[in-house]
Amino acid sequence: MTRTAPTVTGTPDEEFVRRSEPFRRELLAYCYRMLGSIHDAEDVLQEIYLQAWRGYARFEGRSSMRTWLYRIATRACLKALEGNGRRPLPSGLGGPSDHPDEPPRPGAAEVPWLQPAPDALFGAAPADPAAVVEARQTMRLGFIAALQHLSGRQRAVLILRDVLAWRASEVAGLLGTTTAAVNSALQRARAQLSQIAPTQDGIAEPADPVRRALLDRYAAAFESADVGVLAGVLTDDAVWEMPPIPTWFAGRETVVRFLAARILAAGEQRMIPTSVNGQPAFGSYSRDGDGVYRAHALQVLSVTAAGVARVVAFLDAGLFGPCGLPPALDATAQSLIHGGHDHGP
Repeated sequence: MTRTAPTVTGTPDEEFVRRSEPFRRELLAYCYRMLGSIHDAEDVLQEIYLQAWRGYARFEGRSSMRTWLYRIATRACLKALEGNGRRPLPSGLGGPSDHPDEPPRPGAAEVPWLQPAPDALFGAAPADPAAVVEARQTMRLGFIAALQHLSGRQRAVLILRDVLAWRASEVAGLLGTTTAAVNSALQRARAQLSQIAPTQDGIAEPADPVRRALLDRYAAAFESADVGVLAGVLTDDAVWEMPPIPTWFAGRETVVRFLAARILAAGEQRMIPTSVNGQPAFGSYSRDGDGVYRAHALQVLSVTAAGVARVVAFLDAGLFGPCGLPPALDATAQSLIHGGHDHGP
């Protein structure tokens, strides 16, 4: 059968934009899953579109525009990963600390830490509830951190097959290999992932009203420095980590002791909800000597039916802007704290 070329109008540049732009956000998510850094993903995405624009005149439609862009994206991501170590969380570098009353070790500037990805960058959620659940689970920090243990090609195979549901033959064509090689790489990747993360972080989420009440109690505990309430919302095996500081804590009692001694006692806190990596999150603000609440940490929560199981508190005020959070709280911003903000997805 003769392939019929699509009818197009406008200049080649206009045609390229019209045909390629619908895939921009899903390509950004793909690059983020591959690289573990939203900043790197955005940089690589720009390179992908530049390469695609330059090569568009030679694109003859032997594959779909989507497949062609993913081929360029995969090559760009694999190149970006060459010689680069994985991006860990503190819990991926060693065991937890048993000394919550001591000052944590200073941050390791040379470590390329895993970065969170604001949900706002990826557009509206899918209409299908099952697709919403799948999208959240495959963007969660725990899943992205587990991917960091795989080689670049294994990441690509697993994401394309298990997350994006490509056929093995399609992945083989994209990677320039055989279907048997793709299936073998996928089997190894799945086995390695099951050892690193045998259960995905936070799968057993509570029903929405319960989750919202839990998040309200969590935020209120920080704002009122109420250790008792905070202990009540954490699970027995709760984890607290705070990149770029490598020290982290595990177990409710240890986590609460650390927070009481080092965080809650340090001054007043304010919490504004947001959504990151398909998970509920809070921008936490600390009051300074002038009485202004300034950005302190982006707390990303894993919430289960038993309570808050993990908090990754990214000590990077530069993450607040992409999440739609202000760098400091004035009277108007503070009024939003209890003004019915949505607690994420």
